[in-house]
Amino acid sequence: MTRRFAPLLPAPRLMWLAGAVVAADVAAALVPAPAQAWAGVVAAIALAAVADAAAALRGSTLAAVRRVPGSLPLGVRHEVLVRFANEGRRPVTLDAFDHHPPGMEAEGLPQRIVVPARGWAELRYAAKPVERGLAAFGRIEVRILSPLGLWLRTRYVGDEATVRVYPNFAALTRFALLATDNRLSQIGVLQRRRRGEGLDFHQLREYREGDVQRQIDWKATARTLKLISREYQDERDQQVLLVIDCGRRMAAKDGELAHFDHVLNAALLLAYVSLRQGDAVGLMTMSGERRFLAPRKSRATVNLILNRVFDLAPSLETPDYHAAALEVMQHCRKRALVVFLSNLRDEDDDTLAPALRLLQSRHLVLFASLREGILARALAARVDTFERALTHAATADYLRARALAFRAMEGAGTMCLDVEPAELPIALVNRYLDVKRAGRL
Repeated sequence: MTRRFAPLLPAPRLMWLAGAVVAADVAAALVPAPAQAWAGVVAAIALAAVADAAAALRGSTLAAVRRVPGSLPLGVRHEVLVRFANEGRRPVTLDAFDHHPPGMEAEGLPQRIVVPARGWAELRYAAKPVERGLAAFGRIEVRILSPLGLWLRTRYVGDEATVRVYPNFAALTRFALLATDNRLSQIGVLQRRRRGEGLDFHQLREYREGDVQRQIDWKATARTLKLISREYQDERDQQVLLVIDCGRRMAAKDGELAHFDHVLNAALLLAYVSLRQGDAVGLMTMSGERRFLAPRKSRATVNLILNRVFDLAPSLETPDYHAAALEVMQHCRKRALVVFLSNLRDEDDDTLAPALRLLQSRHLVLFASLREGILARALAARVDTFERALTHAATADYLRARALAFRAMEGAGTMCLDVEPAELPIALVNRYLDVKRAGRL
């Protein structure tokens, strides 16, 4: 890294002293005073300032170490700690500013710190990542007060650092713990008790009221002299491919998070639940940087997906669903549940309909679209002016056309979701579990 110049800046004390000298000089011009005595005072002050500047420019014994985790969740405040060590024989007073990444909001900077002689002191501040991806910390800028407090010397200490900002996996972890305890219903995921309706044999058990006759295992019943039923579970070892739209529409925001971040959260939750169900999960991107992860069943798949998507950002491209469908058909030879995570628009008719027909020749397709929250707010707003009436009518007409488009897609055999961004994760998992219950794969 190029060495930065460390200039000297006048401290407030020197500015006040200079102002006092000027005021005294004006007073001396009005009131006769010995010229030699006054010149001696000015010379002493100048000599002190020069000596203090020389002391400030001597080699500093200050060092700094920043402590921050290597990965941070998006939108979560975290404490950053910087420890300053002083090996010198006098205390060091400094103003410190940590050059945090542009995509990170910081509170508590700059700070004034006194580092004792042959001791250490700490700076703590709160940082909240507001953008995903690689986040680079620069070196720590300090302005060290000279021994007499007349000058400030700017230096850069410590090392640069890079951290990864991931989607907020803290919420995902909470979902995961509930799923582990078979309590998905607590996060809004519908879990209906099923007896003998699955496709894969699970175990034998005693007959229970409500079991259908075809569940009874007559051989086991004859051996044990009591009714024994077969219990089934959802078919496992199936494939789920998540196709994430990285086009320009996904940069829209509802609240603090962009639609793209809501999509990533939903994809991670669906991936976790699918893996818990015994299915293989893969990932593909479209309308931007191309990334592909073949469906796999390992426990590390969620982490693999996190590492593939954490630095993705919406591009300026328009989605080309047909090109994405061709890529899916090339990569996935086995029948899979293909989940498109996108945002439907009127101009998509040219590429979307052929893409869905192509995919349905081999796969089961679910098209999940984000609906802007402002649409619902526009319909609910009070209509008391002509402009608001026009807005209400235009919004209602747009939503009506949108609903017709989704009904047409469903009539052609595509499963559809059209929900606001915050509702997407739970709605997506519920639809996936419905597919598993119905044995549609």
